[in-house]
Amino acid sequence: MLSAYLRLEIATKFGRKQQRGDVADPWADLIFGLFFRLTVAIARATRLRPAPRRQCGRHTNSLEYAAMTAALKSSLAVCRSATLAVLGCLVLSACVTTKGPRPYQSESFASETPFQYYSNRDQEAACEIGKRALLSQGYLLDDSKPLSIRAEKFFRPRQDEVTRLTITLVCLPSSLGAVIYANALETQYEMKSNGSSAGVSVAALGSVSLPWSIDKDTLVKVGEETVTTPGFYERLFALIKSLDF
Repeated sequence: MLSAYLRLEIATKFGRKQQRGDVADPWADLIFGLFFRLTVAIARATRLRPAPRRQCGRHTNSLEYAAMTAALKSSLAVCRSATLAVLGCLVLSACVTTKGPRPYQSESFASETPFQYYSNRDQEAACEIGKRALLSQGYLLDDSKPLSIRAEKFFRPRQDEVTRLTITLVCLPSSLGAVIYANALETQYEMKSNGSSAGVSVAALGSVSLPWSIDKDTLVKVGEETVTTPGFYERLFALIKSLDF
């Protein structure tokens, strides 16, 4: 009765889907079909469960009992296989996740950006002001040219982390005089300990390893990202503007 009812429900649902013109989900149909088979197998196994022998003088036919036992074992095997198949499909569907949008898909290329500053001075004079602004904030000039500047500054937010902030300024001509383009790159490092055994060199024995180890801390790069926060560039250009008089 249960299997007939499920068949009726499936036929009704699929008939409604076809009338509405819905697109079937292959994963949902597969899992639903396996669940239907599992339910039918359980119902069949329950229906074929042999009744216990009664001690009332009449013994159950041994051949009939053996046939019922074999049918029950077969149904249980089908039930186990269907259960494993359903679990496998659920695990697979959980592993197949929809990827989010790629970063370049949200790039708008807007005409108004926080990465530029206009100055009435010429290119070299504008870059000179940018250089003075970075030096006044403790940045170390890594690469300085007449029309481009690169400076960096290190931060240590935690004991085992180091952050390097690299700012690049490029000066180009504009109708007002010059325009300064700024770009900041944030690089994160973490402290990693590499244990190595200590050793000494003896002339007669060669190199001998000692039973204790020596920890060597090294910085490992773990991430890098362009700073896109408008407030950061607003503060930088406000400092440049205060020197551009």
